[in-house]
Amino acid sequence: MSQRGEATARQDRGSIKARRRRILTLAMPIIGGMISQNVLNLVDTAMVGTLGDDALAAVGIASFANFMSIAFITGMSAGVQAMAARWLGEGRTHEMAIPLNGGLLLVVLIAIPWSVFLELTAPFFFPFLVSDPSVEALGESYFRIRVLAVTAVGVNFAFRGYWNAVNLSRLYMGTLAFMHAINIFLNWVLIFGNLGAPQLGVAGAATGTVIATYIGTVCYFVLALRHARPAGFLSGIPERSTLATMVRLCVPAGVQQFFFAAGMTVFFWILGRIGTPELAAGNVLVNLTLMTILPAIGFGLAAATLVGQSLGAGDRSEASVWPWRVGRIAMVVVGVIVLPALIVPDLILSGFIHSPETLELARLPLQLVALVAPLDALGMVIMHAHLGAGHTRHVMVVALGAQWGLFLPLTCVMALVMGYGLVAIWCVNATYRLLTLVVFAATWRQGRWADVKM
Repeated sequence: MSQRGEATARQDRGSIKARRRRILTLAMPIIGGMISQNVLNLVDTAMVGTLGDDALAAVGIASFANFMSIAFITGMSAGVQAMAARWLGEGRTHEMAIPLNGGLLLVVLIAIPWSVFLELTAPFFFPFLVSDPSVEALGESYFRIRVLAVTAVGVNFAFRGYWNAVNLSRLYMGTLAFMHAINIFLNWVLIFGNLGAPQLGVAGAATGTVIATYIGTVCYFVLALRHARPAGFLSGIPERSTLATMVRLCVPAGVQQFFFAAGMTVFFWILGRIGTPELAAGNVLVNLTLMTILPAIGFGLAAATLVGQSLGAGDRSEASVWPWRVGRIAMVVVGVIVLPALIVPDLILSGFIHSPETLELARLPLQLVALVAPLDALGMVIMHAHLGAGHTRHVMVVALGAQWGLFLPLTCVMALVMGYGLVAIWCVNATYRLLTLVVFAATWRQGRWADVKM
């Protein structure tokens, strides 16, 4: 090789390392925060699991009912991140917190009346979600406490979008880890009645989560006053045009999140119609699946930031390749994470499921999750790249079409009509997830995402 060729090769290797360093600098704090979320979910599940299958099933169905309740509001994060990243790329650093102001305003206007409505109507709609009376009573109690934190959750997600957009994801990670450490401690105190506290069981798990969520909100405001004030944080009400753009970006993302959560609630309803052991096993499987999904989302949020910043700088070609660069790393990381689930599933499941029959139900589905997880991670990265470009309506159409048009109908037929168990249901889930990967990858190559205006 000539000297010029060697120099070019060294330059290429340096560019690859620089890109990889940039990806990891953005993604790793987000992933750290996501993993802390998953640790919280798993610890929560393990603690509640000691109370029996009824409690485990109740928290599972109530958690997804709560997820559905907050889903639309969490869509604010996508709008805040897309706009703030684009403005940073354009060099508008003195006003890049204005989208955060808009997101916070929209959250307050929507979340407060919505949480009141949920609290008042829970006794009427919750019985439709589960047929077992004891599971219903425990689940409703858990849900009615959790909805008290709807506003705080929305605010926290708006902050998450901003921190990720402006390369301050470490603040998100630190706050989330602190919040979750408090949550685990409060669960230990309130579920089991330690340190002289009342033994509240399932209600204690919900109470601990609500308190920790509001503590996280306070932390985010303190950090924003320090790090986002020069960028326009709380400098005034955003202009009408900014709010209109926020609504245009956030509503599709919020609708997609809401119907995704509603679909997962329907999914848990289907599992509950099969039986309480299946519902308990499904709750554990979904929480373990988060161990793969949350890191993938972390990489996806990094891809969204990189795409938005590149588009803001006017570099469409650079924006187009970020999902593939990030996706390759995400597949490797997730592939390593899922190896234990593939090789020793019983060792992992036994920490959460104490019934041999229920553990038997969960074994093969967990291994199936591990098999498809790397490809699912790539799909999550490309989906978030679309969101980072402001292509939120497209994400809504594809994601909801696959979930409601394929996954849920086939799951219903498999479980309630044909009588198949969890293995068949998780096969359908894998097919649906891989289909969304194919569609998002194909539409990314078409390039229409680059035409979204902000």
